[in-house]
Amino acid sequence: MKNLTRAALLLALTLTFQSLRYFVPIPIFLSTFLIGSLVNACLLVALEMIGPKPALAIGFIAPVIAYFQQLLPLPIMILPVALGNAIYIGVFFSGVRWQSWLRIGVAGLSKAVFMYGAFSWLLMLIAIPAKLASSLLFVMSWPQFVTGVVGGLLASIVKKRLQRLL
Repeated sequence: MKNLTRAALLLALTLTFQSLRYFVPIPIFLSTFLIGSLVNACLLVALEMIGPKPALAIGFIAPVIAYFQQLLPLPIMILPVALGNAIYIGVFFSGVRWQSWLRIGVAGLSKAVFMYGAFSWLLMLIAIPAKLASSLLFVMSWPQFVTGVVGGLLASIVKKRLQRLL
């Protein structure tokens, strides 16, 4: 029951962070980095504190809600974002014997490479305005690495503080 409660709280926190752009007037470019980092931190805190299944569930629910918030223009884009989150969580989880900085970096890089590749392929198959396609491809490229690394660093800080409290 304790893990279910923690998972629910982390999901609520993730979705709250994802919704910040509606409450805090910050430029889109900055919100991408801020919100992406906070969401990635929640994914890794969930992984570290309650395990891979709840973390993966949060990682799959977040892009569904992002679609309903109109952050993803088409429902077909939910899957690559969810898979990118799963890769981020999976690589971080599988690198348990690595040094922390290496786990964070490789997980962030893996997510960025996957997201860029998946959206490059997807955008060749669907017809959307060129400006929107360009913006999406940018957001799904190196910013994913940056937000993955910053999210990993935030998660490690939060994890240490939570371990002292729990």
